Amino acid sequence: MKEYLNKFYNYLYGKNYSSNTIISYQKDLEQFKSFCKNKSIESIDYQFIRSYLSFLYDKNYTSKSVSRHISSLKSFFKFLLKNEFIAKNPMLLISTPKVEKKLPNYINYNDLETILSIPDRNTPLGLRNALILELLYSSGVRVSELVNIKISDIDFNNNRILIFGKGSKERFVLYGKVCSELLNDYLYHSRCLLTKNSEYLLVNKFGNKITDRAIRMIIDDVIRQSCLKLKVSPHTFRHTFATHLLNEGADLKIVQELLGHENIATTGIYTHVSNERLKEVYYKAHPRAKKG
Repeated sequence: MKEYLNKFYNYLYGKNYSSNTIISYQKDLEQFKSFCKNKSIESIDYQFIRSYLSFLYDKNYTSKSVSRHISSLKSFFKFLLKNEFIAKNPMLLISTPKVEKKLPNYINYNDLETILSIPDRNTPLGLRNALILELLYSSGVRVSELVNIKISDIDFNNNRILIFGKGSKERFVLYGKVCSELLNDYLYHSRCLLTKNSEYLLVNKFGNKITDRAIRMIIDDVIRQSCLKLKVSPHTFRHTFATHLLNEGADLKIVQELLGHENIATTGIYTHVSNERLKEVYYKAHPRAKKG
């Protein structure tokens, strides 16, 4: 089992999966390995998988957690079958439990303006931090995609950036006038003081490529300074990007392309957020909708 897991992890690294995704796979699959004990990979069948899922439920795992474990196992066994390490895929008949989808958390317009105004643009690192926040909101990129942007990926004439997303899939994201001005300020007044030879757009104080963790720490610090009682992660900016586009009338298919979602159903969750906003406005504004 250990040998096959290592092959699978190497495959994930080769496909440019984010470090957080790989860690999640490893956590799930190492637990499965412990449950298997000395059982050979070829002898794992549908019934054995069912017994493992029962084990998870007995441990009071939520449907969401079990779904994640199933997803990890499906990816693993699909990889094994594709590379002919096994003859049959025991996950084919395993269905994923229904999970109630939580509406994505996003930032309203006023709070967003407060957050974006926090970094001190008069310092090299402050200007960089302002660009980080603006890029996350203006382009909707994942943090793992943001840290891997190279100068050569930016099309300055058309205000677009080539992004290498999940599974090494390429797409272009766009950025507007505000982000363009901030990007130019950073390149000419900040980045040149931080590094002379890095190919990456965003660098740390030592001139090296910035990390996912560093960006999360920057956002945490900005939220503390803003005094807003909000829970904000890099992904919150991605949620906000999508929600604001749909609120302003953007086509769902276009938002799907910009986010890099393979399935439009994944993007569809944001329409629920927009619908909630519509209901909120309706009940506040329409005379016949007001209670009492």
